[in-house]
Amino acid sequence: MYTTLKEVLNEAEDLNMAIGAFNTHNLEMLPSIIKAAVNQRTPVIIQTSCGTANYIGHKNLVSVCKSMAEQYGIDVVLHLDHAKDYDEIRKAIDAGYSSVMFDGSSLPLKDNILGTKRVVEYAKKNGVSVEAELGTVGGTEDGVVVDQKDVCYTDPQDAVEFVKQTGIDALAVAIGNHGQYKSKTNINFERLKEIKEVIDIPLVIHGGTGVKEEDVKKVINLGIRKFNVGTELLVGWNKKAKECYDKNKENIS
Repeated sequence: MYTTLKEVLNEAEDLNMAIGAFNTHNLEMLPSIIKAAVNQRTPVIIQTSCGTANYIGHKNLVSVCKSMAEQYGIDVVLHLDHAKDYDEIRKAIDAGYSSVMFDGSSLPLKDNILGTKRVVEYAKKNGVSVEAELGTVGGTEDGVVVDQKDVCYTDPQDAVEFVKQTGIDALAVAIGNHGQYKSKTNINFERLKEIKEVIDIPLVIHGGTGVKEEDVKKVINLGIRKFNVGTELLVGWNKKAKECYDKNKENIS
């Protein structure tokens, strides 16, 4: 069924697993992502940036996710990723998105708390889940390159205050992860363990493309319940699209 982030992550917590969250950049990618989840018999989180949502149409995305969830009997969440603008978040909620992320990670802690609280208040009135981010992830986030010198790990004690003040459903943490495609990152497992020990809501890792294969199970065992993958899908899509266009440059039939 078409459901919320909170619902699928609560189930993931019970089963000690992570739910895959995949960015779709166009309408053509969307059905394949959902069908892959059907084959795996797992829930799936479909993510879009604000730009993608405005390009495709919020209600178009909602309609496809709802109809395919019903058709295949699978839990599907539609999530707005890395949104910084309150009006864009309201637009997605009003159109029927079941989950949103307010990304105030570049703001001072107090401003991040205030901005997140505002989003949570509106979202909860509409039965929508909220993810927020604390700390700054390096590499590439939603197509935006973050300089390594600006990376800031999530502080466990700040996380306690942040979760307490905001009432969010999931927290994206910065633990050395990034969204690079060609290189892999060194996860700070000790920092993740410290965060997990002091807060009791599901944790999210962004930049899943940059996580080493052998580290995936480790981060899940330390509380990661939402695992974001975007860069790898986009790179694969672009390569395949170029290959197809090169083979069929003109319609001569």
